[in-house]
Amino acid sequence: MEERMVEFASHVIQVASELPRTIAGKILCTQMSRSGTSVALNYAEALSGESRRDFIHKIRLSLKELRETYMILRIVIRSGIYKNQETISSLLTETNILIAILVKTINTATKNQTTN
Repeated sequence: MEERMVEFASHVIQVASELPRTIAGKILCTQMSRSGTSVALNYAEALSGESRRDFIHKIRLSLKELRETYMILRIVIRSGIYKNQETISSLLTETNILIAILVKTINTATKNQTTN
């Protein structure tokens, strides 16, 4: 999963760097780069969590950043400022998959926390 997060962050950086150098493009590039890379960074911190509660908190931060990245990708698609629709659609799909995985991870960790 860690490698998948790194790959995701790398793809986000690639897409963000190809956005046009307009005011909107620069804003979306910066925000997408921040949220998209933060996903992997928070995930890495979660793996070193000091407790199950800390783990859940940091996974929730990753989930929050994934949802933000998802929204930015939708804005980029809707605005038409990124021309390679196949690439960005693939990234949007991966974002959805990662969101589902993290939701399941949080639910499982929370359930295990209350049963222990």
